[in-house]
Amino acid sequence: MEHPAQYRGRQVVILGLARSGVAVAKLFHENGAVVAVNDKKERHLCPEAAELEALGISVVCGSHPEGLVHEGVTLVVKNPGIPYTIEPVKRAAELGIEVVTEVEVAYHICKAPMIAITGSNGKTTTTTWTGLMLEAGGLKPIVAGNIGRALTEAALEAEADNRMVVELSSFQLKGTRAFRPAVGALLNVYETHLDYHGTMDDYVVSKTKLFANQTEADTAVLNWDNPVCRQTADSIRSSVLPFSVREELAFGMFVQPPLAARDEDTVHTIVYRDKDGQTHRILPVRELGIPGSHNVENALAASAMAVASGVKLETIAQVLKEFRGVEHRLEYVEQKGDVLFYNDSKATNPTATIKTIESFKQDIVLIAGGLDRGSDYMELLPAFQSRVKGLVAFGETKEKIVRVARLAGMSRIKTVDTAAKDARETVEEAVREAQALAKPGDVVLLSPACASWDMFSSYEERGSMFKESVHNL
Repeated sequence: MEHPAQYRGRQVVILGLARSGVAVAKLFHENGAVVAVNDKKERHLCPEAAELEALGISVVCGSHPEGLVHEGVTLVVKNPGIPYTIEPVKRAAELGIEVVTEVEVAYHICKAPMIAITGSNGKTTTTTWTGLMLEAGGLKPIVAGNIGRALTEAALEAEADNRMVVELSSFQLKGTRAFRPAVGALLNVYETHLDYHGTMDDYVVSKTKLFANQTEADTAVLNWDNPVCRQTADSIRSSVLPFSVREELAFGMFVQPPLAARDEDTVHTIVYRDKDGQTHRILPVRELGIPGSHNVENALAASAMAVASGVKLETIAQVLKEFRGVEHRLEYVEQKGDVLFYNDSKATNPTATIKTIESFKQDIVLIAGGLDRGSDYMELLPAFQSRVKGLVAFGETKEKIVRVARLAGMSRIKTVDTAAKDARETVEEAVREAQALAKPGDVVLLSPACASWDMFSSYEERGSMFKESVHNL
């Protein structure tokens, strides 16, 4: 696509409302495009429609009408979550009409360099951490994308002396063409979202589009411990800055000695080795503001991006120490009696849940379940055998997760029948059942291993309901 100013008098179709759709529709309308917005949700579920219609923008809700996308349309901007299999998108492909996501649009209007973060897990924590490091370094970051504000809305405000720190999903990246971040980070790649992508190959290709247009002047931050990330280094043109918790690197951000050393008395330190081979100590791992080996990886990635952006190492160390995490990600909620409650609603796949489980030394009563994307959840078996002593399962996947728990020999198992309950009632019952299963010293952990969309509007809603239910015990 071109800059939105080039679409004056041309027809643009926006698929999907919500905050990103509204921001994109306004942008093209203000630049003189003839804008039509379509959302399959019924009109009463589209409160944004009236605002756009008041500006003179055409809005159609309730269906994807025939003829919405036709030969006179120049561009289709699609909400990332809308699949490519719906009729308007398929029709655009037949007619050779370009289909992009908001990320591509925002890139064309953003004056600030972009620092973009993607990965199967850890995006929100790493994006937030990176933004704080850049802010402490005086680089005027604006944090947007999947976290916080709509990206196009934020991009309009960005000036050349800002840094746009952006959390991106594979859904968003799949619809990019010219997008080129000055710094791009691929945190990890695990099997997930295959209901959307169809194949693992399509998922990986979508993720690695982050680096497709980078040049030698740009930086690619890669997790050297993840096979897919490591292989990506062979196909990109930008300067690779790796990070690792498992091995010392000739250049990059790593832990010394590696975390593979299991001696509890060992002092592990985050270090940066520059291109001259000089090693700079940043911070002992035990001084990080949030626990968990996965958060060590997130800390390394954020530190690498901050280094690539010119932030001083002592500034990075201070932010690593002071950061206390983000809401819904390994978030301490409350202690009830001798039981601790943690909210990890952001764990929307099994790998994220496993990493969270491994962060605790206590026995765990796990609350899990949600949208069924076809996984058998067998990767949870080792964690269920070692650390999880009780399970409360709900949602579409509850029987699959219960099966894994039984294979692990777990005896403390409960399910919540969701057929006759709304989302809030489901969470309240799950919390009560988990409290009943817990023994003194246990942790009750909401870490669903599933997306939230079978019962909830978002993982945030799910986590907020969990916290409210815990407070009301």
